[in-house]
Amino acid sequence: QVQLVESGGGLTQAGGSLRLSCAASGRTFSTILMGWFRQAPGKEREFVASIWDGDSTYIADSVKGRFTISRDNAKNTVYLQMNSLKPEDAAVYYCAADPARRGLGSPTTVWGQGTQVTVSS
Repeated sequence: QVQLVESGGGLTQAGGSLRLSCAASGRTFSTILMGWFRQAPGKEREFVASIWDGDSTYIADSVKGRFTISRDNAKNTVYLQMNSLKPEDAAVYYCAADPARRGLGSPTTVWGQGTQVTVSS
């Protein structure tokens, strides 16, 4: 059973940067598709980025060129580097894992507890 713990959220000004981390338990981390989602108040949870082993990544258009996802399999950790933050990026950010290989966002997705990102204008 995979468990996820996020960290790194906080408050920053527009144009600033934050790096989110997600530490995962389990010995098969390197084979699991990992990703980040976010949910702003009154909005649905939306996909932000995902990463397979190595350099295979997928980034949502809304954050492409500003956000980068990476992973360190030796540390069982996935990161989301967020640069040039905008007020509309403010949300609760959730780490997600797909151990069942049914796709991120499917009912079998494992979620972290979420970390708040606030961006002041």
